[in-house]
Amino acid sequence: MLDLKNPKVAIPIVLIAGIFWSFGPYVVRHIDQPETVPWQYLFTRGLVIFLLLNMYLFLEEGKDFYKNYFKVGISGVVGGIGLGTAMITFIWSITNTTAAITLLCLAAMPFITALLGFLFLKEKISLTVWVAIIVAAAGICIMAFDNSEKNTLPGLVFGLISALGFSIFSVSLRWRKETPKFTTVALAGLFCFLFSAVMLMSNGASFLSTGKNEALFATHGTLVCMGLILYSIGSKNIPAADLTLLSLTEVIGGIFWVWLPWLGINEVPSTNTIIGGFFIFMSIFYYSLIMQSNRRFIGLN
Repeated sequence: MLDLKNPKVAIPIVLIAGIFWSFGPYVVRHIDQPETVPWQYLFTRGLVIFLLLNMYLFLEEGKDFYKNYFKVGISGVVGGIGLGTAMITFIWSITNTTAAITLLCLAAMPFITALLGFLFLKEKISLTVWVAIIVAAAGICIMAFDNSEKNTLPGLVFGLISALGFSIFSVSLRWRKETPKFTTVALAGLFCFLFSAVMLMSNGASFLSTGKNEALFATHGTLVCMGLILYSIGSKNIPAADLTLLSLTEVIGGIFWVWLPWLGINEVPSTNTIIGGFFIFMSIFYYSLIMQSNRRFIGLN
């Protein structure tokens, strides 16, 4: 287990987590008719996340890793359901609108997390973080001006729900010191897997899609899992609002990968989207440079 006693060491770890997640829209865009197989996608992705995280826990803690499930408590359950909800609504958002709209909604996470952290954890938001959030907000507003395409309302609503779910997960990581953090993430995968299974059975649908789609579902699950491990590690030394601010690299990268012509999607972002993305990048860079040490630590047990 990484021993991160300096908060500044955690910054690149959370940034890398966001980069892993940024490949999600790119993977989804390669799925054949993703709007027709959302539950199959969630079923496989949730299962992959659950299995990979339990393998990771087994390697870290040995055969007694399962005992963590008896210690999750209410914070672990709430966090797992919040993250599971974020996973479910993400696919409904991105299949109903552009990657830019979905990612713009996810960019609202620092604002939602800051409010939840203040209300439920009494976490103070430093002036440094508020300045960075304001700069990011300016970027989001600039990006939003050019993204009013037809039929984006469902995608927008699901995207905001996804941001709320992820914010709940972020706050839950700092709720109880005793909560096994990685087990909370595994519970999110299990929740996603079971909920999707119920939906598939109730609709009489197949649990699996084509071979190509299943490979992409599993790939996305692996990317999400790797990012979540890094994100959870970063939570040891960074307050909840700061965590989601740093993970906004997901927004910048996600828009970039689906636009990059030689990667085969070429979903061209508008000028406003590019300008707004630059503002978000500057907010992350500014925060990373002048971040002050936070001495409230959380063990990743």
